[in-house]
Amino acid sequence: MIKISDLFTKAVLVTVVLALGLAAFPLSGVAAAGLEAPATPPTTPVAASKPDYPRLERLWKLEQARYQREENLLSKTDGFIARIQTLLDKASQKGWDVSAVQAALDAFAGAIPAAQAAHVPGEAIIRTHSGFNANGEVTNREKAVETVKALAQVLKDTRAAMNGTVRALWQAIREFKQQHPRTGTVTP
Repeated sequence: MIKISDLFTKAVLVTVVLALGLAAFPLSGVAAAGLEAPATPPTTPVAASKPDYPRLERLWKLEQARYQREENLLSKTDGFIARIQTLLDKASQKGWDVSAVQAALDAFAGAIPAAQAAHVPGEAIIRTHSGFNANGEVTNREKAVETVKALAQVLKDTRAAMNGTVRALWQAIREFKQQHPRTGTVTP
């Protein structure tokens, strides 16, 4: 014999499953708008909104930062050369062979005037900032692209003017240090 509570429980479960199943189906149909319905224009006119060029603006800031870093390095070269020359003089007084480092330092010092001359046009490019406003935002995309490319070319020309002398100097110093390791201990 079937109990009424079991029958009632089964009926409620069937009703709940049926309600959930029917809830998955839409109650009304969907239709596309007709061809004669005009599209609504945007609320803000296109001419009034400023186009956004975040990548170009970011490149401009990066190139300016690279130019400034290069400017700082070039301004410190005289002190750097003097400091290395002092160390070479001390090493030669000890009887060590410093000819490789001296030759690399001389090549480095000889390349500095050409690098500084190649670096100078970048200042005018940054000062005029054609295609950008004072805040570094793009005002004319074509001119801005030309400006970024021009500054990148100045940086490339400056590196080319150095002609690998920086790397050669560091390599000569590294080899010199390997040949003449420091002796003695450092006391804290």
